[in-house]
Amino acid sequence: MAEPAAVLVAARDEEATIAATVVALREQFPGAEVIVADDGSRDSTAAEAEGAGARVVRLPRRGKGQALTFAELAAPPGSIVLADADLVGDLRPLADGKPDLAVAAFAERRGGGFGIAKRAARELIRLRSGFEAREPLSGQRHLSAEARDLCFPVANGFGCEVRMTIDAARAGLAVREIELPLDHAATGRDLRGFAHRARQLVDALLAAGPLAVNHRGLRLPIVGWTLGLRGDPAVTAIAAIGLADDVWSGPERGFKGHLGAGNTTGVLKLVGIPLVGLLATRKLSGALLVALSANFLNQLDTKPGRALKAYLAGALAVGAPLGTAVLLLPYDLREKVMLGDAGSNALGALLGLSSVSRLTGRSRWLAVGGLAGLTLLGERRSLGELIERTPVLRTIDSLGRES
Repeated sequence: MAEPAAVLVAARDEEATIAATVVALREQFPGAEVIVADDGSRDSTAAEAEGAGARVVRLPRRGKGQALTFAELAAPPGSIVLADADLVGDLRPLADGKPDLAVAAFAERRGGGFGIAKRAARELIRLRSGFEAREPLSGQRHLSAEARDLCFPVANGFGCEVRMTIDAARAGLAVREIELPLDHAATGRDLRGFAHRARQLVDALLAAGPLAVNHRGLRLPIVGWTLGLRGDPAVTAIAAIGLADDVWSGPERGFKGHLGAGNTTGVLKLVGIPLVGLLATRKLSGALLVALSANFLNQLDTKPGRALKAYLAGALAVGAPLGTAVLLLPYDLREKVMLGDAGSNALGALLGLSSVSRLTGRSRWLAVGGLAGLTLLGERRSLGELIERTPVLRTIDSLGRES
C-alpha cells in the first residue's frame, strides 16, 4: 500500500464518534498525519480529536467543502485520504491500487431518503464528465498527489465530492469506485434527514456549475449569472458576456492587458457591453454609462460584499432594483457564493440603465465623467486598496464580512 501523507476529516458536533474514528484512521495509516477540520463545533469535538492524536484545525462554521480545503492547506505534500467523522470500517483498500481518485462504495445501504439527491448527483457527474458514478456523494476517498493538486481547493459545502469526481474525470485521471464494508450514522426519513439531503442537492447543483477561487483561496460557485434571468434583454446579454469571461478568461487584467493579448474574453466585454448599452438606450451617453458602471463594479468585486454594497448605494440614488442584490448580499459576505464577472457586470448594467432613465443630459454626462475617472484610477491603482486605506470606507466595506 502506498502510504498517504495525510488523512483529512471534516467534523462538526461529532464528539460521540470522532475519537474512535481518529484512532481507527491512525491504526490504518500509521505513517499519515490525521488532520481534523473542526467546522465550528458547539461541543467537544476538537478536544476529543486532539486527545485521540489528531491535529485539529479550528474554524468558524464554513461547511464541509471549505473545512476540507483548510485542512488540505495544513497537510504535507503527497497523496491524501478523506474520511467522514463518523466512519466505521477500513479504508486501506482505497490506497492499495492505482486510481488517481478512489471512491468507497458502501457494500450495504443503511438509512437515507428516496435517493433524489444521489440520482441528481450521478446525473450531474455523467453530464459534466461522462463518468458513471455509483456513489457520487461518498466522502471516503483517496486522492493521488496529482488528483489532489487538481481537485483542491474543493467546491463549497456538500458539493465537494461531486465536483471532485467531475474534475478528475474531465482531466482524464483514473477514477474508480471500490466496494467496502463500511458503516456510518446515516440520516433517516425525518425532518433533519430531508433538510440534510436538500442541502446536498443544492450544493451539488451549484458545484457542477461555474466556480471561481476567491481572495482567501476558497472555491465558490458563481451565481451572479442569475441576475440575467430578470427578463431585461440587455441585462441578460451583459450577464452572458460576463459569464463567458468567468468560464474562459485567461490571466490578462486591465484594458492594456486584454488589448495587448488580442482575442480574449476581456476584449469581448470591452466591445460587447457598450454595444448592448447602445442598442438598449439608443444614446452614446447610455452606452458609456452601462459600460463604465459594469467595469466599475467589476473592479470592486475583489472582496465579499464590496460590489454589492456599492450597487445598493448607487441603486438607492438612481432607482435601480434592489431585490436580488439584497438576497445575494448575505451569501456573498459569508463566502458561500461569488458574483463573478457575470454578476458584477449585470449589476453595473442595471445601474447604467437606471441612470439613463433618471438623469438628465448634463447630469448624465457628469456621471459618465466621474465613472471614467474611477475607471482610469482603477487602471493605475487598486480601488480595493484605496477603500482599505480610507477609514470610513474601510469600516463600511468590512461590515458583515468574515474575519
